[in-house]
Amino acid sequence: MKTVQTGLERFTGSPPRWASEKRLGLLCNAASVDRHFNHARDLIAKCLPGRLHALFSPQHGFFAEKQDNMIESGHTADPVLNIPVYSLYGETRIPTEAMLENIDVLLVDLPDVGTRVYTFAATVSYCLETAKRLGKKIVILDRPNPVGGTSVEGNCTDHTCTSFVGRYPIPMRHGLTMGELMRLINESFDIGCDLEVITMSGWHRHMYFADTGLTWLPPSPNLPTPAAATVYPGQVIWEGTNISEGRGTTQPFEIFGAPFIETKSVARALGEKDTHGVVLRPVAFEPTSNKWSGTVCRGFQIHVTDPEQYAPFGLSLRLLRCIRHLYPDQFQWKQPPYEYEYERLPIDLIIGDKKIRQALETDLTVDVLEAEWQPELEAFKNLSRKFYLYN
Repeated sequence: MKTVQTGLERFTGSPPRWASEKRLGLLCNAASVDRHFNHARDLIAKCLPGRLHALFSPQHGFFAEKQDNMIESGHTADPVLNIPVYSLYGETRIPTEAMLENIDVLLVDLPDVGTRVYTFAATVSYCLETAKRLGKKIVILDRPNPVGGTSVEGNCTDHTCTSFVGRYPIPMRHGLTMGELMRLINESFDIGCDLEVITMSGWHRHMYFADTGLTWLPPSPNLPTPAAATVYPGQVIWEGTNISEGRGTTQPFEIFGAPFIETKSVARALGEKDTHGVVLRPVAFEPTSNKWSGTVCRGFQIHVTDPEQYAPFGLSLRLLRCIRHLYPDQFQWKQPPYEYEYERLPIDLIIGDKKIRQALETDLTVDVLEAEWQPELEAFKNLSRKFYLYN
């Protein structure tokens, strides 16, 4: 197994000369650590004493303690460095001029999970826009994409469904690191921020997280393991329905279900040809919170046996189509609000195109939908290759 050196480790191991002359801010959370579990805040404060002037936190809080969407964090102060900690998932999701007033460079060390709806990328994109307007610089301390950098899957977000879980027309599984994705957004969508990426060493595009030699720390409470991150690009769609995505259990996103589901009927309707690279194991579970709290649900656990064959978004769409067809009276779309959207359906924001939800309601097959979005997906692949930082 190869060991990847993250952007944080490269930056703190040999800080660039300019860093000792600038006032620094740091956007991070509890998973922003080196291989020895030293936090980015402490490492940067040690190698660049007195240069950190502010900390910033994304959704779920500085300690990744907040469980669900629209659970806000307030501003605090760091007791170690005696500097402010500004929440970018509270009274605002966009950094203000006052927040950036006392810094010249914003360092970003956030573990992303390679999925469009994960809000950390949206938070960083707002930072790019504000930094451009105020003449500040942003430096991304890059980290692995835990679901690899070769597979790209899904439709690109339609302009009618832009939101905090889809600000730009990119597919559900984008195949980029945070540094690569921000380079694409910064240039392709005309932000023009002064942006630098401190790259990793030893990371290759075919790597899943288990190949990196790094220890997984949950970037948010409901992605506790690499296995959860692997299925997340598909399983996140259950957030737009009344099907439990496993929140309130010890295996969020790996398991899913509802009280009205009969697993044999779903398996029979799905068919073996749709389960490449996985085993769907029937399970029963009782969430302690969130959907169906205190009620026994029946469903499946997804066991990934071949990640190269497994297409998470396609499989979860096929499962959704089956369950909606089998249980039309019990299945429901979740109603707003969702990630600060109070009118549009959450499923439309998550999938990124209301026409796909409408097509599923008419029982159009996922094969047909995938063929329809293939041209835009290929266009994105061609665009994204221009911003690759790794072979």
